[in-house]
Amino acid sequence: MRISLDALLVLDAIERRGSFAAAADELYRVPSAITYAVQKLEQDLDLQIFDRSGHRAKLTPAGTELLREGRQLLDAANMLECRVKRIATGWETELRIALTDLIEPSRLFPIIRAFDQSGGATRIRIASEVFGGVWDALVSGRADIAIGAVDDGPAGGGYATRELGSVHFEFAAAPQHPICREPLPLSPEAIRRYRAISAADSSRSLSPRTSGLLTGQDVLTVPSMCFKAEAQAAGLGVGFLPAGLAKRLAAAGRIRILEVQESKPQSKLYLAWRSQQPGKALHWFLRHLQDEAMINELLQDI
Repeated sequence: MRISLDALLVLDAIERRGSFAAAADELYRVPSAITYAVQKLEQDLDLQIFDRSGHRAKLTPAGTELLREGRQLLDAANMLECRVKRIATGWETELRIALTDLIEPSRLFPIIRAFDQSGGATRIRIASEVFGGVWDALVSGRADIAIGAVDDGPAGGGYATRELGSVHFEFAAAPQHPICREPLPLSPEAIRRYRAISAADSSRSLSPRTSGLLTGQDVLTVPSMCFKAEAQAAGLGVGFLPAGLAKRLAAAGRIRILEVQESKPQSKLYLAWRSQQPGKALHWFLRHLQDEAMINELLQDI
């Protein structure tokens, strides 16, 4: 490796401070040491970094490109140094969050921003999961925190929980869908005659769950609750939607909420986390995610 981080620090100081002498002052070195560092780098790379033909030395095009790319390396090295120091004091390299598709992802952005502003250097990875997939991500080790895990978790332990709240459901279909001409409240027999839209459980290890489907009913399976709502609004099928989402679509005239004889039970949503040796980033998120204002923000309009 012919390019060292020290040589890049020297180039950066010269360009920012405007001269070799000023760079020497900033780096607490004698001017001859700065000159030697530049000359050695030029010799090692066999190219001219500074044009010395004028009154002041100026970066050549090659030197400009070297410094531009080199600053990215310096930034990466600084970030690595900070991250390693934080790991040594108990901060994780990465925190993985499984978020239910029932919660709008943007609801989580304020807490991510607050974590950034706190100086948290832990990388955050967020995955959207459907139905039992939130629990699956946690117990299989794909996630450290599960937000909005639906109903009770699987047996086996290894995690702790806190109930966040409940989500209610409304049966809905597009206004032009023929089910809207059926007598209300809709009977199971009437509903069974029409295709249901179902969001596929994203579980990989646990047995996939289903909800709100009738035996013998035709089903169109889609990847998320958002996709399901759009499919129902397009008249491709019927089914239960979170009450808040259903009411927003109904207010926009995109669906109709229909009374049914057998409603879908409300589901409890949980915050869950791996309880074995939690790090400081996990503790930070748990503290903020259990704040009542944050919980209200997460569950708003569901």
